[in-house]
Amino acid sequence: MSRLAKKPITVGKTIVSVEGPTLSVKGTKGVLTKRIHPSIAVTVNENGVTIAPKDRSRLAKALTGTFASHVKNMVAGVETPYVKKLILEGVGYRVEVKGKEVVLTVGFSHQVMLAIPEDISVTVEKNLIKVEGINKESVGQFAANIRRTKPPEPYLGKGIRYEGEIIRRKQGKKAA
Repeated sequence: MSRLAKKPITVGKTIVSVEGPTLSVKGTKGVLTKRIHPSIAVTVNENGVTIAPKDRSRLAKALTGTFASHVKNMVAGVETPYVKKLILEGVGYRVEVKGKEVVLTVGFSHQVMLAIPEDISVTVEKNLIKVEGINKESVGQFAANIRRTKPPEPYLGKGIRYEGEIIRRKQGKKAA
Protein backbone atom coordinates (compact mmCIF):
# COMPACT_ATOMS: atom_id res chain seq x y z
CA MET A 1 0.00 0.00 0.00
CA SER A 2 1.08 3.57 -0.59
CA ARG A 3 2.91 5.54 2.06
CA LEU A 4 0.84 8.58 1.12
CA ALA A 5 -2.38 6.85 2.04
CA LYS A 6 -1.16 5.63 5.44
CA LYS A 7 -1.06 9.14 6.91
CA PRO A 8 -4.28 11.15 7.29
CA ILE A 9 -4.59 14.11 4.94
CA THR A 10 -4.93 17.39 6.87
CA VAL A 11 -7.72 19.57 5.57
CA GLY A 12 -7.25 22.86 7.47
CA LYS A 13 -10.05 25.32 6.71
CA THR A 14 -11.64 23.22 3.96
CA ILE A 15 -14.80 21.18 4.46
CA VAL A 16 -14.56 17.59 3.21
CA SER A 17 -17.66 15.39 3.07
CA VAL A 18 -18.44 11.92 1.74
CA GLU A 19 -21.98 11.31 0.49
CA GLY A 20 -22.43 7.87 -1.01
CA PRO A 21 -20.01 7.34 -3.89
CA THR A 22 -18.92 11.00 -4.13
CA LEU A 23 -16.37 13.05 -2.23
CA SER A 24 -16.82 16.82 -2.12
CA VAL A 25 -14.25 19.38 -1.00
CA LYS A 26 -15.43 22.92 -0.27
CA GLY A 27 -13.05 25.82 0.27
CA THR A 28 -12.77 29.57 -0.15
CA LYS A 29 -12.21 29.40 -3.94
CA GLY A 30 -14.92 26.86 -4.80
CA VAL A 31 -16.20 23.30 -4.59
CA LEU A 32 -14.70 20.16 -6.17
CA THR A 33 -16.37 16.74 -6.36
CA LYS A 34 -14.95 13.35 -7.31
CA ARG A 35 -16.47 9.89 -7.60
CA ILE A 36 -14.98 7.33 -5.21
CA HIS A 37 -13.98 3.97 -6.67
CA PRO A 38 -15.92 1.03 -5.10
CA SER A 39 -12.73 -0.65 -3.85
CA ILE A 40 -11.65 2.44 -1.84
CA ALA A 41 -12.95 3.48 1.60
CA VAL A 42 -12.74 7.19 2.47
CA THR A 43 -13.41 8.38 6.03
CA VAL A 44 -13.41 11.91 7.38
CA ASN A 45 -12.62 12.57 11.04
CA GLU A 46 -11.05 15.31 13.21
CA ASN A 47 -7.49 14.27 12.20
CA GLY A 48 -8.25 14.60 8.48
CA VAL A 49 -9.17 12.33 5.60
CA THR A 50 -8.03 8.72 5.64
CA ILE A 51 -8.06 6.46 2.60
CA ALA A 52 -7.91 2.67 2.85
CA PRO A 53 -8.50 -0.25 0.48
CA LYS A 54 -11.73 -2.21 1.04
CA ASP A 55 -10.20 -5.47 -0.16
CA ARG A 56 -6.74 -6.94 -0.71
CA SER A 57 -6.75 -6.70 -4.50
CA ARG A 58 -3.86 -5.21 -6.42
CA LEU A 59 -6.16 -2.56 -7.92
CA ALA A 60 -7.35 -1.40 -4.48
CA LYS A 61 -3.76 -1.07 -3.24
CA ALA A 62 -2.79 0.93 -6.30
CA LEU A 63 -5.82 3.21 -6.11
CA THR A 64 -5.27 4.18 -2.45
CA GLY A 65 -2.12 6.16 -3.26
CA THR A 66 -3.62 7.63 -6.40
CA PHE A 67 -6.79 8.69 -4.65
CA ALA A 68 -4.78 10.12 -1.72
CA SER A 69 -2.89 12.27 -4.19
CA HIS A 70 -6.17 13.40 -5.81
CA VAL A 71 -7.62 14.38 -2.42
CA LYS A 72 -4.46 16.35 -1.52
CA ASN A 73 -4.66 18.19 -4.84
CA MET A 74 -8.36 18.94 -4.31
CA VAL A 75 -7.77 20.30 -0.78
CA ALA A 76 -4.86 22.46 -1.97
CA GLY A 77 -6.75 23.69 -5.05
CA VAL A 78 -9.81 25.04 -3.24
CA GLU A 79 -7.53 27.12 -0.97
CA THR A 80 -5.03 28.43 -3.54
CA PRO A 81 -5.73 27.99 -7.27
CA TYR A 82 -3.25 26.20 -9.52
CA VAL A 83 -1.41 28.29 -12.12
CA LYS A 84 0.39 27.23 -15.29
CA LYS A 85 2.28 29.82 -17.33
CA LEU A 86 3.14 29.36 -21.00
CA ILE A 87 5.48 31.50 -23.08
CA LEU A 88 4.86 32.15 -26.77
CA GLU A 89 8.02 32.70 -28.84
CA GLY A 90 8.25 33.48 -32.53
CA VAL A 91 8.05 36.37 -34.96
CA GLY A 92 4.42 37.14 -35.75
CA TYR A 93 3.07 34.71 -33.14
CA ARG A 94 0.14 36.13 -31.19
CA VAL A 95 -2.40 34.97 -28.65
CA GLU A 96 -5.60 36.60 -27.43
CA VAL A 97 -8.70 35.70 -25.45
CA LYS A 98 -12.01 36.33 -27.25
CA GLY A 99 -14.97 35.56 -25.03
CA LYS A 100 -14.73 31.88 -24.04
CA GLU A 101 -11.99 31.01 -26.56
CA VAL A 102 -8.22 31.34 -26.83
CA VAL A 103 -7.21 32.41 -30.34
CA LEU A 104 -3.66 31.45 -31.35
CA THR A 105 -1.86 32.79 -34.42
CA VAL A 106 1.22 30.56 -34.57
CA GLY A 107 2.41 30.35 -38.16
CA PHE A 108 -0.38 28.25 -39.67
CA SER A 109 -2.55 29.38 -42.57
CA HIS A 110 -5.43 29.66 -40.10
CA GLN A 111 -5.98 30.74 -36.51
CA VAL A 112 -6.27 28.01 -33.88
CA MET A 113 -9.24 28.44 -31.53
CA LEU A 114 -9.44 26.53 -28.24
CA ALA A 115 -12.57 26.65 -26.06
CA ILE A 116 -11.82 27.52 -22.43
CA PRO A 117 -13.39 25.08 -19.91
CA GLU A 118 -15.87 26.49 -17.36
CA ASP A 119 -13.66 26.03 -14.27
CA ILE A 120 -10.57 27.74 -15.76
CA SER A 121 -9.62 31.37 -16.32
CA VAL A 122 -7.06 32.40 -18.93
CA THR A 123 -5.26 35.74 -19.05
CA VAL A 124 -2.80 36.96 -21.68
CA GLU A 125 -0.05 39.59 -21.34
CA LYS A 126 1.98 40.07 -24.55
CA ASN A 127 3.57 36.63 -25.00
CA LEU A 128 2.69 35.12 -21.59
CA ILE A 129 -0.38 32.90 -21.23
CA LYS A 130 -1.58 32.31 -17.65
CA VAL A 131 -3.97 29.38 -17.07
CA GLU A 132 -5.55 29.37 -13.59
CA GLY A 133 -8.14 27.21 -11.81
CA ILE A 134 -8.91 25.12 -8.72
CA ASN A 135 -8.84 21.73 -10.46
CA LYS A 136 -5.22 20.65 -11.03
CA GLU A 137 -6.15 18.08 -13.67
CA SER A 138 -8.12 20.46 -15.89
CA VAL A 139 -5.52 23.26 -15.55
CA GLY A 140 -2.72 20.91 -16.59
CA GLN A 141 -4.73 19.38 -19.43
CA PHE A 142 -5.75 22.75 -20.90
CA ALA A 143 -2.15 24.04 -20.66
CA ALA A 144 -1.00 20.88 -22.45
CA ASN A 145 -3.63 21.42 -25.16
CA ILE A 146 -2.37 24.96 -25.73
CA ARG A 147 1.25 23.76 -25.89
CA ARG A 148 0.32 20.95 -28.29
CA THR A 149 -0.81 23.41 -30.99
CA LYS A 150 2.79 24.54 -31.60
CA PRO A 151 5.43 22.78 -29.46
CA PRO A 152 8.86 24.47 -29.35
CA GLU A 153 11.23 23.42 -32.09
CA PRO A 154 14.90 22.70 -31.31
CA TYR A 155 16.62 24.89 -33.91
CA LEU A 156 15.22 28.39 -33.33
CA GLY A 157 13.17 27.77 -30.18
CA LYS A 158 9.94 29.04 -31.75
CA GLY A 159 6.66 27.74 -30.38
CA ILE A 160 4.79 27.53 -27.08
CA ARG A 161 6.65 26.33 -23.99
CA TYR A 162 6.04 26.23 -20.25
CA GLU A 163 7.67 28.87 -18.08
CA GLY A 164 10.92 27.41 -16.79
CA GLU A 165 10.98 24.62 -19.40
CA ILE A 166 14.41 24.10 -20.93
CA ILE A 167 14.50 23.42 -24.65
CA ARG A 168 17.62 21.60 -25.86
CA ARG A 169 18.83 23.54 -28.86
CA LYS A 170 20.46 21.95 -31.88
CA GLN A 171 23.27 23.58 -33.82
CA GLY A 172 21.91 23.43 -37.35
CA LYS A 173 23.89 23.63 -40.58
CA LYS A 174 27.42 25.02 -40.65
CA ALA A 175 28.87 26.96 -43.55
CA ALA A 176 31.66 25.14 -45.40
